[in-house]
Amino acid sequence: MDRDRLAQALLATFLEELEGHVTSLNRDLLALEREQGTAPATERVSALLRTLHSVKGAARAASALLVETACHRLEEVLEPLRDRRTAPPELYELCFAAVDALDDAGRRLASRQELTGSPLELLLPDLERAAQGAAAPARPSASEVSRASGSVGNAGAPGTGGPASTHDGGASRSPGAGGADSTRDAGTSRAPGAEPSEPSSGGVGLETTLPVRVSAQKLDALLSRSGELRVAALRLEGRAETLEAVREELSRVRDAVRGTDGEAALRRAETELARVARELAADQRALGGVATGMDDEVRRARTLPFVEGCSGLERAARDVARSEGKKVRLEVQGGALELDRSLLQSLREPMLHLVRNAVAHGLESPEERERTGKPEEGLVTLSARLRGSRVEVTVEDDGRGLDLQALRARALERGIEVPEDDADAARLAFHPGLSTTSRVTEVAGRGVGLDVVRTQVEAMRGTVEVATQPGKGARFTLDVPLTLSTLRVLLVSTGGQTLALASEGVARLVRLAPEEVRDVEGRPTWVAEDALVPLASLSDVLGLPAGPPRQRRGAVVLAAGTARAALVVDEVLAEQEALVRALGPRVRRARHVSAAAVLPDGRLSLLLNPASLVRAAGGRPSTALFPTPAARAARRRILLADDSPTTRALEQSILEGAGYDVVACADGAEAWERLQTVGAEALVLDVEMPRMDGIALTEAVRASPRFSRLPVVLVTARGKPEDKARGLQAGASAYLVKSAFDPTSLLETLRRLL
Repeated sequence: MDRDRLAQALLATFLEELEGHVTSLNRDLLALEREQGTAPATERVSALLRTLHSVKGAARAASALLVETACHRLEEVLEPLRDRRTAPPELYELCFAAVDALDDAGRRLASRQELTGSPLELLLPDLERAAQGAAAPARPSASEVSRASGSVGNAGAPGTGGPASTHDGGASRSPGAGGADSTRDAGTSRAPGAEPSEPSSGGVGLETTLPVRVSAQKLDALLSRSGELRVAALRLEGRAETLEAVREELSRVRDAVRGTDGEAALRRAETELARVARELAADQRALGGVATGMDDEVRRARTLPFVEGCSGLERAARDVARSEGKKVRLEVQGGALELDRSLLQSLREPMLHLVRNAVAHGLESPEERERTGKPEEGLVTLSARLRGSRVEVTVEDDGRGLDLQALRARALERGIEVPEDDADAARLAFHPGLSTTSRVTEVAGRGVGLDVVRTQVEAMRGTVEVATQPGKGARFTLDVPLTLSTLRVLLVSTGGQTLALASEGVARLVRLAPEEVRDVEGRPTWVAEDALVPLASLSDVLGLPAGPPRQRRGAVVLAAGTARAALVVDEVLAEQEALVRALGPRVRRARHVSAAAVLPDGRLSLLLNPASLVRAAGGRPSTALFPTPAARAARRRILLADDSPTTRALEQSILEGAGYDVVACADGAEAWERLQTVGAEALVLDVEMPRMDGIALTEAVRASPRFSRLPVVLVTARGKPEDKARGLQAGASAYLVKSAFDPTSLLETLRRLL
């Protein structure tokens, strides 16, 4: 090997090791900062010095002289802390800045940039002064030094440099977040089932226990091939079934020519075809077993403990806390849970956003916590657990909780509908541009962080929910599939297109009749056994051509967290295993689409995003789903009852302007009398009225053989879900809330009902 190639090989090895060393330095510095002055601090300093010595030696071999010098100076800075001395915060800030600068130097060397003028070179004078025992100079924070380099730590996922972290306060990256993930990703991978063991003096022992480095790209490619192999096995299963059908058809043809010369030939062909079908079925079973086994083995080789996916988040929490004058401790629960590397890679940015938001928004200052009887140090907990074929990751803090009043106020300012229910109000935090912080800082105030979290999680076919308790904290729960490469999909047809929905997001399939659908606030709603479920046509939501109205309609009920919606489709086709492929950059922002599904027959189908569809269905009037009776030529009579003269006059004016004959009444009792005297073709009723309220009148109408089929529209100020349910249970055909009253919705509702 010539000298240039040797130098390149040594540099590549050094850079690969440096990523892991940066993580170790961050981890031990964080622990030393907490434990300084205690007995464990001595061992922490020793661990830091060992790591720096390793980096220094490797840098010398790779001719990275600036890195070698910086590590030597950092050793001199840390050496006096062996004897349990405490150090000022400025010294730790300098050390963290130096670790970030080492990480930045590694990135520069990897892209063949010079280190002249780099953050590492700029830090050397400060390191030298600190090593000589001079007072540490007032320096920018570690994150500020790192931002000056334009490349900080590994805030991204395992195995990547990671994109800049768009948070509630703009673009930044968590210092030192990554390291071990990147090392593993670059990638140390054990053989499946193999456990690490002590080095053996014998060559055979070393050969069987040493880890093997496999690049993340190779593992990704291998997983992709194993997925294609599974799809090929499924396709072969279909071919075997087709061959069996051909054999059965041949048997019927043979019966038709029984007694002729062709019977014997057909019998021989049938026997041979049966043999081939049996062998093909056996091959299919063998291939399916190999494909499944290979898929399992590759996935096992790609797994990482959840705690490694959280590497660097403790440093991110620490830096935000210091910039905000707070104290924080980050705990990881379920850290041993093994998860797919690509899943951890995708979860990394959402977890980083949530941890930073928890510290910046959720945790109180030490003084405020002390006044409320809490420990000065806030707690942020990251946990992971399996739920069947899905993973549930939670980020929880013990801070003040979400300020629901402020969220509602900001939503009103921006013209966003404000829900009464606290759980629904908490979800406003995910709305783009909403922030309850009036002060714009590095990590807060621009209202983009949690919207990014929702977008990223939904891109993984997952959901994010929030729960909050005033004065006790907030909990964000991310629910994502265990695998991102293959899944079971439900194929549906709508607007002339075949589309795929992840089966795990489908709550049920239903067939709806017109009487099972009511209008609530001008929108079609399916009255399920336990809830009112928003109803929309999938073709309407996607902007596809609508099919003709039908007497009964098939619908797919989708679940996204606690929210549900029913989407009407033309036809449900099949349920199949599919290979998931990411969309290219040109169609990455396709609305309501999360990926492409490769079906067993080789066709491509767009994979729809359930959470996005549920949100869209909840606020959309739909085109006619069912056939409507022909409109009558005569002027139709509407019986209107409302005890407010102003409201009654307004509604009467709207109805008469639309061509209706209106009989106006001051209360429910008068309306009941007028209905029996002059009749009507529809009723528009207030709920709260003297003598007889709207609910009682609706029940009387439904109990009357003469008027039981009349449409009844309730227009009321009561907008709670239980009020709507009570009105529909009484027999109302539609339910409109006055606070969201729109003349168009009233007229459109009557048009549909009549």
